[in-house]
Amino acid sequence: MIGLVALIWLIWLAHPLIFTAFLGLLFGLAISAGADWLQRWRVPRGIGVTIVVVVFFAAMYGIGAWIGPTIRVQAKELRVKLPEAIDKGEIWLDSHRAGIAGLVYTEDSLTVADSAAVEPADTLAAVGPGPHQPGRLRGRMIGQMRGARRYLFPFFRGTIEAFAGFLLVLFIAIYIAAEPDMYRRGLLALVPTRTRARIDAVLTAEARTLRKWLTTQLIAMIAVGVARTIALLFLHVKAAFALGVVAAIFGFVPTIGPLVSGVPAVAMAFLDSPQKALYVALAYWFIQFLDAHLLIPLMMKGNINLPPALTLFSQALMAMLFGVLGLVVAVPLLAAVMVAVRMLYVEDVASKDTGQYPVAGAG
Repeated sequence: MIGLVALIWLIWLAHPLIFTAFLGLLFGLAISAGADWLQRWRVPRGIGVTIVVVVFFAAMYGIGAWIGPTIRVQAKELRVKLPEAIDKGEIWLDSHRAGIAGLVYTEDSLTVADSAAVEPADTLAAVGPGPHQPGRLRGRMIGQMRGARRYLFPFFRGTIEAFAGFLLVLFIAIYIAAEPDMYRRGLLALVPTRTRARIDAVLTAEARTLRKWLTTQLIAMIAVGVARTIALLFLHVKAAFALGVVAAIFGFVPTIGPLVSGVPAVAMAFLDSPQKALYVALAYWFIQFLDAHLLIPLMMKGNINLPPALTLFSQALMAMLFGVLGLVVAVPLLAAVMVAVRMLYVEDVASKDTGQYPVAGAG
Protein backbone atom coordinates (compact mmCIF):
# COMPACT_ATOMS: atom_id res chain seq x y z
CA MET A 1 0.00 0.00 0.00
CA ILE A 2 2.80 2.39 0.88
CA GLY A 3 4.54 1.56 -2.39
CA LEU A 4 1.36 2.32 -4.37
CA VAL A 5 0.92 5.66 -2.62
CA ALA A 6 4.57 6.51 -3.26
CA LEU A 7 4.17 5.62 -6.96
CA ILE A 8 1.07 7.80 -7.31
CA TRP A 9 2.84 10.68 -5.56
CA LEU A 10 5.87 10.28 -7.84
CA ILE A 11 3.67 10.29 -10.96
CA TRP A 12 1.86 13.39 -9.71
CA LEU A 13 5.13 15.14 -9.00
CA ALA A 14 6.67 14.26 -12.38
CA HIS A 15 3.53 14.56 -14.53
CA PRO A 16 4.85 17.49 -16.62
CA LEU A 17 7.87 15.41 -17.63
CA ILE A 18 5.73 12.30 -18.21
CA PHE A 19 3.24 14.16 -20.40
CA THR A 20 6.06 15.84 -22.31
CA ALA A 21 7.64 12.45 -22.99
CA PHE A 22 4.24 11.14 -24.11
CA LEU A 23 3.92 14.02 -26.57
CA GLY A 24 7.39 13.16 -27.85
CA LEU A 25 6.27 9.56 -28.36
CA LEU A 26 3.12 10.76 -30.13
CA PHE A 27 4.96 12.97 -32.59
CA GLY A 28 7.65 10.32 -32.93
CA LEU A 29 4.98 7.96 -34.27
CA ALA A 30 3.95 10.62 -36.80
CA ILE A 31 7.54 11.15 -37.96
CA SER A 32 8.03 7.39 -38.03
CA ALA A 33 5.04 7.00 -40.35
CA GLY A 34 6.64 9.45 -42.80
CA ALA A 35 10.00 7.70 -42.51
CA ASP A 36 8.32 4.32 -43.14
CA TRP A 37 6.77 5.70 -46.32
CA LEU A 38 10.13 7.06 -47.51
CA GLN A 39 11.78 3.72 -46.79
CA ARG A 40 9.55 2.16 -49.41
CA TRP A 41 11.33 4.41 -51.89
CA ARG A 42 14.75 3.15 -50.73
CA VAL A 43 15.44 6.23 -48.58
CA PRO A 44 17.56 5.33 -45.51
CA ARG A 45 15.63 5.77 -42.28
CA GLY A 46 17.93 8.39 -40.78
CA ILE A 47 17.71 10.53 -43.91
CA GLY A 48 13.95 9.97 -44.08
CA VAL A 49 13.47 11.22 -40.52
CA THR A 50 15.56 14.29 -41.33
CA ILE A 51 13.50 14.98 -44.45
CA VAL A 52 10.21 14.71 -42.53
CA VAL A 53 11.38 17.08 -39.78
CA VAL A 54 12.84 19.62 -42.23
CA VAL A 55 9.68 19.58 -44.37
CA PHE A 56 7.53 20.10 -41.27
CA PHE A 57 9.49 23.12 -40.05
CA ALA A 58 9.71 24.52 -43.57
CA ALA A 59 5.91 24.30 -43.82
CA MET A 60 5.52 26.02 -40.43
CA TYR A 61 7.93 28.75 -41.50
CA GLY A 62 6.08 29.20 -44.78
CA ILE A 63 2.74 29.51 -43.01
CA GLY A 64 4.24 32.02 -40.58
CA ALA A 65 5.78 34.04 -43.41
CA TRP A 66 2.41 34.05 -45.20
CA ILE A 67 0.11 35.05 -42.35
CA GLY A 68 2.64 37.01 -40.25
CA PRO A 69 2.67 40.28 -42.24
CA THR A 70 -1.12 40.29 -42.57
CA ILE A 71 -1.65 39.71 -38.86
CA ARG A 72 0.99 42.33 -37.99
CA VAL A 73 -0.61 45.02 -40.17
CA GLN A 74 -4.08 44.26 -38.88
CA ALA A 75 -2.80 44.22 -35.28
CA LYS A 76 -1.48 47.77 -35.65
CA GLU A 77 -4.84 48.91 -36.95
CA LEU A 78 -6.53 46.95 -34.18
CA ARG A 79 -4.61 48.73 -31.42
CA VAL A 80 -5.83 52.05 -32.75
CA LYS A 81 -9.45 51.20 -33.45
CA LEU A 82 -10.28 48.60 -30.80
CA PRO A 83 -10.87 51.08 -27.90
CA GLU A 84 -13.19 53.10 -30.14
CA ALA A 85 -15.01 49.94 -31.23
CA ILE A 86 -15.51 48.83 -27.62
CA ASP A 87 -16.98 52.20 -26.75
CA LYS A 88 -19.33 51.88 -29.73
CA GLY A 89 -20.32 48.45 -28.48
CA GLU A 90 -21.10 49.90 -25.06
CA ILE A 91 -23.32 52.55 -26.64
CA TRP A 92 -25.05 49.88 -28.73
CA LEU A 93 -25.67 47.73 -25.64
CA ASP A 94 -27.03 50.74 -23.75
CA SER A 95 -29.47 51.42 -26.58
CA HIS A 96 -30.70 47.80 -26.55
CA ARG A 97 -31.31 47.32 -22.85
CA ALA A 98 -34.94 46.49 -23.50
CA GLY A 99 -34.02 43.59 -25.79
CA ILE A 100 -32.04 40.40 -25.36
CA ALA A 101 -28.84 42.33 -24.59
CA GLY A 102 -30.55 43.70 -21.49
CA LEU A 103 -30.65 40.20 -20.00
CA VAL A 104 -26.84 40.11 -19.71
CA TYR A 105 -26.00 43.81 -19.68
CA THR A 106 -27.86 45.89 -17.13
CA GLU A 107 -27.31 49.28 -15.57
CA ASP A 108 -25.81 47.60 -12.53
CA SER A 109 -23.47 45.39 -14.55
CA LEU A 110 -20.80 48.08 -14.58
CA THR A 111 -20.17 49.60 -11.21
CA VAL A 112 -18.15 52.53 -9.97
CA ALA A 113 -15.33 50.09 -9.21
CA ASP A 114 -15.28 49.00 -12.86
CA SER A 115 -15.24 52.60 -14.03
CA ALA A 116 -12.31 53.35 -11.75
CA ALA A 117 -10.10 51.38 -14.14
CA VAL A 118 -10.44 54.13 -16.73
CA GLU A 119 -11.72 57.23 -14.85
CA PRO A 120 -10.13 59.21 -12.00
CA ALA A 121 -11.78 58.90 -8.62
CA ASP A 122 -12.71 62.59 -8.38
CA THR A 123 -14.39 62.48 -11.80
CA LEU A 124 -16.41 59.44 -10.75
CA ALA A 125 -17.50 61.15 -7.59
CA ALA A 126 -18.75 64.14 -9.55
CA VAL A 127 -20.31 62.35 -12.51
CA GLY A 128 -21.33 59.00 -11.04
CA PRO A 129 -21.72 55.67 -12.80
CA GLY A 130 -24.18 56.84 -15.48
CA PRO A 131 -25.33 54.26 -18.02
CA HIS A 132 -23.73 56.07 -20.97
CA GLN A 133 -20.42 56.94 -19.37
CA PRO A 134 -17.82 56.04 -22.06
CA GLY A 135 -14.93 53.74 -21.30
CA ARG A 136 -16.55 51.76 -18.49
CA LEU A 137 -17.01 48.61 -20.59
CA ARG A 138 -13.47 48.93 -21.93
CA GLY A 139 -12.05 49.16 -18.41
CA ARG A 140 -14.00 46.14 -17.26
CA MET A 141 -12.91 44.06 -20.26
CA ILE A 142 -9.26 44.95 -19.67
CA GLY A 143 -9.54 43.98 -16.02
CA GLN A 144 -11.23 40.68 -16.84
CA MET A 145 -8.64 39.81 -19.49
CA ARG A 146 -5.79 40.53 -17.09
CA GLY A 147 -7.38 38.29 -14.51
CA ALA A 148 -8.08 35.47 -16.95
CA ARG A 149 -4.59 35.52 -18.40
CA ARG A 150 -3.19 33.85 -15.29
CA TYR A 151 -5.49 30.87 -15.78
CA LEU A 152 -5.76 30.58 -19.56
CA PHE A 153 -2.12 31.20 -20.50
CA PRO A 154 0.08 29.95 -17.64
CA PHE A 155 2.45 28.40 -20.21
CA PHE A 156 3.48 31.89 -21.36
CA ARG A 157 5.02 32.71 -17.98
CA GLY A 158 8.24 30.79 -18.49
CA THR A 159 9.66 31.25 -21.99
CA ILE A 160 12.78 29.24 -21.18
CA GLU A 161 10.75 26.37 -19.72
CA ALA A 162 8.43 26.32 -22.73
CA PHE A 163 11.35 26.31 -25.17
CA ALA A 164 13.10 23.55 -23.21
CA GLY A 165 9.91 21.49 -23.25
CA PHE A 166 9.60 21.98 -27.00
CA LEU A 167 13.17 20.82 -27.56
CA LEU A 168 12.60 17.80 -25.34
CA VAL A 169 9.49 16.79 -27.30
CA LEU A 170 11.32 17.32 -30.59
CA PHE A 171 14.38 15.23 -29.70
CA ILE A 172 12.33 12.43 -28.15
CA ALA A 173 10.24 12.31 -31.33
CA ILE A 174 13.33 12.23 -33.57
CA TYR A 175 15.08 9.51 -31.55
CA ILE A 176 11.97 7.31 -31.41
CA ALA A 177 11.30 7.74 -35.14
CA ALA A 178 14.92 7.01 -36.06
CA GLU A 179 15.18 3.73 -34.13
CA PRO A 180 11.71 2.54 -33.03
CA ASP A 181 12.72 -1.12 -32.87
CA MET A 182 15.46 -0.42 -30.33
CA TYR A 183 13.00 1.19 -27.87
CA ARG A 184 10.46 -1.54 -28.53
CA ARG A 185 13.01 -4.25 -27.69
CA GLY A 186 13.99 -2.34 -24.57
CA LEU A 187 10.41 -2.26 -23.32
CA LEU A 188 9.90 -5.96 -24.07
CA ALA A 189 13.07 -6.81 -22.15
CA LEU A 190 11.44 -5.44 -18.99
CA VAL A 191 8.61 -8.00 -18.99
CA PRO A 192 8.73 -11.78 -18.40
CA THR A 193 9.46 -13.94 -21.43
CA ARG A 194 6.10 -15.71 -21.35
CA THR A 195 4.20 -12.41 -21.73
CA ARG A 196 6.42 -10.72 -24.31
CA ALA A 197 4.36 -11.85 -27.30
CA ARG A 198 1.20 -10.40 -25.74
CA ILE A 199 2.88 -7.13 -24.74
CA ASP A 200 4.33 -6.85 -28.23
CA ALA A 201 0.82 -7.17 -29.67
CA VAL A 202 -0.39 -4.48 -27.26
CA LEU A 203 2.42 -2.11 -28.29
CA THR A 204 1.58 -2.69 -31.96
CA ALA A 205 -2.10 -1.99 -31.33
CA GLU A 206 -1.35 1.16 -29.33
CA ALA A 207 0.98 2.52 -32.01
CA ARG A 208 -1.70 1.91 -34.65
CA THR A 209 -4.36 3.55 -32.47
CA LEU A 210 -2.28 6.65 -31.74
CA ARG A 211 -1.51 7.07 -35.43
CA LYS A 212 -5.25 6.86 -36.16
CA TRP A 213 -5.84 9.51 -33.49
CA LEU A 214 -3.28 11.81 -35.12
CA THR A 215 -4.98 11.33 -38.49
CA THR A 216 -8.40 12.03 -36.98
CA GLN A 217 -7.09 15.13 -35.21
CA LEU A 218 -5.52 16.41 -38.43
CA ILE A 219 -8.80 15.95 -40.32
CA ALA A 220 -10.70 17.77 -37.56
CA MET A 221 -8.20 20.65 -37.55
CA ILE A 222 -8.51 21.07 -41.32
CA ALA A 223 -12.31 20.90 -41.12
CA VAL A 224 -12.43 23.59 -38.41
CA GLY A 225 -9.99 25.81 -40.30
CA VAL A 226 -12.01 25.55 -43.52
CA ALA A 227 -15.33 26.12 -41.75
CA ARG A 228 -14.08 29.19 -39.91
CA THR A 229 -12.47 30.60 -43.05
CA ILE A 230 -15.80 30.26 -44.89
CA ALA A 231 -17.63 31.94 -42.00
CA LEU A 232 -15.15 34.83 -41.96
CA LEU A 233 -15.39 35.26 -45.72
CA PHE A 234 -19.19 35.26 -45.51
CA LEU A 235 -19.05 37.93 -42.80
CA HIS A 236 -16.45 39.94 -44.80
CA VAL A 237 -13.85 39.89 -42.00
CA LYS A 238 -10.34 41.06 -42.88
CA ALA A 239 -7.53 38.48 -43.13
CA ALA A 240 -10.03 35.60 -43.29
CA PHE A 241 -7.58 33.08 -44.76
CA ALA A 242 -4.84 33.90 -42.26
CA LEU A 243 -7.28 33.63 -39.36
CA GLY A 244 -8.54 30.31 -40.72
CA VAL A 245 -5.00 28.92 -40.73
CA VAL A 246 -4.51 30.13 -37.16
CA ALA A 247 -7.76 28.40 -36.17
CA ALA A 248 -6.63 25.13 -37.77
CA ILE A 249 -3.22 25.17 -36.03
CA PHE A 250 -4.61 26.03 -32.59
CA GLY A 251 -7.26 23.35 -33.05
CA PHE A 252 -4.72 20.79 -31.86
CA VAL A 253 -5.29 21.99 -28.27
CA PRO A 254 -8.87 21.14 -27.20
CA THR A 255 -11.05 23.88 -25.69
CA ILE A 256 -8.25 26.41 -25.06
CA GLY A 257 -6.93 26.39 -28.64
CA PRO A 258 -10.23 27.42 -30.29
CA LEU A 259 -10.69 30.10 -27.63
CA VAL A 260 -7.24 31.58 -28.28
CA SER A 261 -7.70 31.45 -32.07
CA GLY A 262 -11.07 33.16 -31.76
CA VAL A 263 -9.68 36.25 -30.04
CA PRO A 264 -7.93 37.75 -33.11
CA ALA A 265 -10.93 36.93 -35.33
CA VAL A 266 -13.35 38.73 -33.04
CA ALA A 267 -10.89 41.60 -32.72
CA MET A 268 -10.63 41.91 -36.52
CA ALA A 269 -14.40 42.04 -36.76
CA PHE A 270 -14.40 44.82 -34.16
CA LEU A 271 -12.57 46.98 -36.69
CA ASP A 272 -15.81 47.11 -38.67
CA SER A 273 -18.49 47.06 -36.00
CA PRO A 274 -19.38 45.52 -32.63
CA GLN A 275 -22.29 43.73 -34.29
CA LYS A 276 -19.95 41.94 -36.70
CA ALA A 277 -17.72 40.93 -33.79
CA LEU A 278 -20.75 39.40 -32.10
CA TYR A 279 -21.63 37.46 -35.25
CA VAL A 280 -18.06 36.17 -35.54
CA ALA A 281 -18.05 35.09 -31.89
CA LEU A 282 -21.33 33.23 -32.40
CA ALA A 283 -20.06 31.58 -35.59
CA TYR A 284 -16.83 30.48 -33.89
CA TRP A 285 -18.77 29.13 -30.92
CA PHE A 286 -21.17 27.19 -33.15
CA ILE A 287 -18.35 25.65 -35.20
CA GLN A 288 -16.45 24.74 -32.04
CA PHE A 289 -19.59 23.21 -30.53
CA LEU A 290 -20.10 21.00 -33.59
CA ASP A 291 -16.41 20.07 -33.63
CA ALA A 292 -16.09 19.24 -29.93
CA HIS A 293 -19.46 17.58 -29.38
CA LEU A 294 -20.21 15.99 -32.74
CA LEU A 295 -17.35 15.73 -35.25
CA ILE A 296 -14.43 14.67 -33.02
CA PRO A 297 -16.39 12.30 -30.72
CA LEU A 298 -17.99 10.55 -33.71
CA MET A 299 -14.67 10.29 -35.57
CA MET A 300 -12.96 8.99 -32.46
CA LYS A 301 -15.67 6.39 -31.98
CA GLY A 302 -15.46 5.25 -35.58
CA ASN A 303 -11.65 5.13 -35.79
CA ILE A 304 -10.35 4.22 -32.33
CA ASN A 305 -13.47 3.07 -30.47
CA LEU A 306 -13.61 5.85 -27.89
CA PRO A 307 -17.11 6.51 -26.50
CA PRO A 308 -17.97 10.21 -26.99
CA ALA A 309 -19.08 10.71 -23.37
CA LEU A 310 -15.85 9.17 -22.06
CA THR A 311 -13.82 11.35 -24.42
CA LEU A 312 -15.42 14.54 -23.12
CA PHE A 313 -15.13 13.40 -19.50
CA SER A 314 -11.43 12.61 -19.87
CA GLN A 315 -10.76 16.06 -21.31
CA ALA A 316 -12.57 17.77 -18.45
CA LEU A 317 -10.85 15.64 -15.78
CA MET A 318 -7.34 16.02 -17.21
CA ALA A 319 -7.80 19.77 -17.63
CA MET A 320 -9.00 20.10 -14.04
CA LEU A 321 -6.14 18.04 -12.62
CA PHE A 322 -3.20 18.99 -14.84
CA GLY A 323 -4.17 22.15 -16.73
CA VAL A 324 -3.44 22.80 -20.40
CA LEU A 325 -0.83 20.06 -20.73
CA GLY A 326 -3.25 17.49 -19.36
CA LEU A 327 -5.92 18.69 -21.77
CA VAL A 328 -3.56 18.24 -24.73
CA VAL A 329 -2.71 14.60 -23.90
CA ALA A 330 -6.15 13.61 -22.56
CA VAL A 331 -7.61 11.90 -25.64
CA PRO A 332 -4.50 10.11 -26.97
CA LEU A 333 -3.66 8.96 -23.45
CA LEU A 334 -7.22 7.68 -23.04
CA ALA A 335 -6.93 5.84 -26.35
CA ALA A 336 -3.70 4.15 -25.25
CA VAL A 337 -5.17 3.17 -21.88
CA MET A 338 -8.32 1.79 -23.52
CA VAL A 339 -6.25 -0.44 -25.81
CA ALA A 340 -4.23 -1.81 -22.88
CA VAL A 341 -7.31 -2.40 -20.74
CA ARG A 342 -9.17 -4.12 -23.56
CA MET A 343 -6.31 -6.41 -24.55
CA LEU A 344 -4.72 -7.13 -21.17
CA TYR A 345 -7.87 -7.32 -19.03
CA VAL A 346 -11.13 -7.68 -20.95
CA GLU A 347 -9.93 -10.10 -23.60
CA ASP A 348 -7.69 -12.05 -21.23
CA VAL A 349 -10.47 -12.49 -18.67
CA ALA A 350 -12.86 -13.57 -21.42
CA SER A 351 -10.33 -16.15 -22.63
CA LYS A 352 -9.43 -17.48 -19.19
CA ASP A 353 -11.27 -20.78 -19.77
CA THR A 354 -9.21 -21.64 -22.85
CA GLY A 355 -5.95 -20.30 -21.49
CA GLN A 356 -5.13 -18.68 -24.85
CA TYR A 357 -4.99 -15.09 -25.93
CA PRO A 358 -7.64 -14.17 -28.49
CA VAL A 359 -6.33 -13.21 -31.90
CA ALA A 360 -9.23 -10.91 -32.75
CA GLY A 361 -9.08 -7.41 -31.35
CA ALA A 362 -5.32 -7.23 -31.23
CA GLY A 363 -5.51 -4.11 -33.39
